[in-house]
Amino acid sequence: MRPEPAAASPVPPGPGDAAISLRGVEVVADGRTLLSDVSLDLHSQRIAVIGANGSGKSTFARLLNGTRRPSAGSVRVLGLDATRDARALRGRVGFVFTDPAAQLLMPTPIEDVALSLRHLPRAERTARSAEVLAQHGLEAHADAPVTTLSGGQRQLLAIASVLATSPELVIADEPTTLLDLRNARRIAELLLGLEARVVIVTHDLELAERCDEAVLFEAGRLAHRGQAADVVAHYRRMHA
Repeated sequence: MRPEPAAASPVPPGPGDAAISLRGVEVVADGRTLLSDVSLDLHSQRIAVIGANGSGKSTFARLLNGTRRPSAGSVRVLGLDATRDARALRGRVGFVFTDPAAQLLMPTPIEDVALSLRHLPRAERTARSAEVLAQHGLEAHADAPVTTLSGGQRQLLAIASVLATSPELVIADEPTTLLDLRNARRIAELLLGLEARVVIVTHDLELAERCDEAVLFEAGRLAHRGQAADVVAHYRRMHA
């Protein structure tokens, strides 16, 4: 999901403020409780979100860019209320899906990046799109049908389209799950090297360990959080 042009410019979180803050959050959908009583503050640059399938990881991720609203409680991200200021928040947060097909909307890579830059004048948009593709090694495929790209190239393009608008926070929901080992490592290196804050929802515990901080969900509840290596070790012990 590409960031939208921001409609507000609140003061960003200061050194002592949490970039992500949840208080008493509950999410209920179709009679099912997806998250229950989640309260936490996250300050780190690189945050991993781990847990079994159905534990609430993806629901948590979607709260952070305002695409999922809490049934109860509050969510603040980058100083914005994720419900009240959802549009402004989506202008500052980029979302990378598991399957790039969910977000690659245009026929060619250069058109897809240009869609993210639609707020720019046409000439500037085209030039900037070419620069973005070159930054990610995709310039040779600029005018090729997206359908001819490999799985790794499509995921790289999806991320490039999100990064084109320089989001302050990037949320990646299982970004390496559908990739082979080489491409998974390439995408992991890209995400971990971003200047923006990054939240990575992942089953890849080695990738999670490389983050600064990790959050573990179990059955819709916050089970553990702290330094990434400690949280991953706790999760491994739980499932040994």
